Amino acid sequence: MANNVKKVWASGKAVVNAWLAIPSGFSAEVIAQCGFDSVTVDIQHGVQDYQSMVQCFQAMNGHPVTPMVRVPWNEPGIIGKVLDGGAYGVICPMVNTKQEAENLVSYAKYPPRGTRSNGPIRSGMYGSAGTYQQTANDEIVLLPMMETKTAVENMESILDVEGINGVYIGPSDLGFSYGLVPKLDRDEPEILKIYEKIVKECGKRGLYPGIHCSGADGAVRAINMGFKLVTLSNESGLMMTYAKMQVNQTRKDSGGKA
Repeated sequence: MANNVKKVWASGKAVVNAWLAIPSGFSAEVIAQCGFDSVTVDIQHGVQDYQSMVQCFQAMNGHPVTPMVRVPWNEPGIIGKVLDGGAYGVICPMVNTKQEAENLVSYAKYPPRGTRSNGPIRSGMYGSAGTYQQTANDEIVLLPMMETKTAVENMESILDVEGINGVYIGPSDLGFSYGLVPKLDRDEPEILKIYEKIVKECGKRGLYPGIHCSGADGAVRAINMGFKLVTLSNESGLMMTYAKMQVNQTRKDSGGKA
């Protein structure tokens, strides 16, 4: 198994990531053909579950995108299960301390590095029999989410944990934690200063910072700040944004006839 996200990073470019909230293999199949580098199934805040995640992965198979998952929480059962189901990357919410980051690595890695149980029921099909376990520890991308004041205070110790590939910023929760209105594309000086430090500290360690954005404008700003993985809203948000635009344009240009 080879992880295309790591190939993009190795080329010096940023990964453009999609986000799936809708439990639909067809939606996943459509998104997988749109030019994204990776596609993340959200089983934390999306309305996905494990079965729909597998269906999304099956629908994306054959397209050049890396299947990833945002798990609902940092616990070994679900992390091992999404990896067995075929995730090449895990984004894990609310990782606030070095110990919690160590736990994430342990849950996701096979022995001797971690405690992941052997049983790659679907992910094992990515290679020939028995080869998945030989490469999984190196190929799977682990991104703990940095989205609270506590996590920012523990930033350097979290980033020092061996086995993570970077961190993923949740702008809404991060702003919320600092008493601000939850939103994606942030412009508050105190938050931008945190972003700058995260990018700098990741750079020192050869790690890759990621962030959730509302669309292309925010993603380009993030890339220019040094972020190496940017998520463009989610498929439900993209659908709603474009639908609203088309409806509004129809009403506007019909001269009051609609």
